[in-house]
Amino acid sequence: MLLAQEQGSDLHLSPGVFPTIRVDGRLIPLNNRAVLDQETLEGYATAMMGEGKKADFLNKKEADFSYEVGEKARFRVNIYLTRGYFAITARYIPFTILSVEELNLPPVIKIFSKLSQGFVLIVGPNGQGKSTTMASLINLINKERVEKIVTIEDPIEYNFFSDRSIIDQREVYRDTNSFGDALRSTFRENVNVIMLGEMRDLETMSAAVSAAETGHLVFASLHTNNAAQSMERIIDSFPPNQQPQIISQLANTISGVVSQRLVPGIKGGLIPAVEVLIANSAVRNLIREGKIEQLNVVIDTSQDVGMISLNKSLADLVKRGEIAREQAEFHSLNPKELKILLEE
Repeated sequence: MLLAQEQGSDLHLSPGVFPTIRVDGRLIPLNNRAVLDQETLEGYATAMMGEGKKADFLNKKEADFSYEVGEKARFRVNIYLTRGYFAITARYIPFTILSVEELNLPPVIKIFSKLSQGFVLIVGPNGQGKSTTMASLINLINKERVEKIVTIEDPIEYNFFSDRSIIDQREVYRDTNSFGDALRSTFRENVNVIMLGEMRDLETMSAAVSAAETGHLVFASLHTNNAAQSMERIIDSFPPNQQPQIISQLANTISGVVSQRLVPGIKGGLIPAVEVLIANSAVRNLIREGKIEQLNVVIDTSQDVGMISLNKSLADLVKRGEIAREQAEFHSLNPKELKILLEE
């Protein structure tokens, strides 16, 4: 509960150090608590996993699962070994799913919740709020539309409660054997909207694009830095002889890419800086022609239709006094261009 009270994002429990929380991106040791020893850590891990999960953990050496403390707090937990000792990382997941406005995300991304079909990617490095953004968009659909929604996650993070839509949440290894199996199963479940917690392999990517191609609206997250890198990652995951097909499928199905960073704010908290690609004919033609590197140019020159470059987002935050210039430069993928924007 301390993590929630301090508005922290993660709790780190490692042998030989104080319990540590991450607040606004910074690690803060809890020096008023005891240094963690192996017996204590194994006790914590066993209590969270239970004997069933512990047996599986001892075989695989890692465990990922969600954990609830009554109705007070919910966590995504990873338990692992370090030099033979137990260690735990727990990410705090609020029970309330915040709106796009409450998350300070650009309102333009709500257009993706209005689509009847297509492929929407939410991307960025680890720990940058991808799951939260995706949950917000799914919950918006849940509140505004009458649809059948299926989420496929490992583990389930946010709990959704059916509103106007029906929402089924499937956890890999508990409700299904794999992302690929669950995706293929959606074709027989009369689904309108699919949310993929993460695309990890070629099989999942192929099934996700096929689902979008056959009339579903698919949201998926990917650990990439921007829209162009996301396209390249998907294409390069396929063998050379299959790449022409996936390029054609991507060009036909991609609806948008939201790339985000959580930047420490001057007044505290984390502020999202967001790149938004909205697929139009120019975007689709560049993908079809293999000119992926030119997607950044389209984003830079398409502000009139709602697209936002990461540097433009960072520069605007600096000019509004929300983040420091040094933080903007640190999170930029093109600091030279950012400096030009800041001087305008």
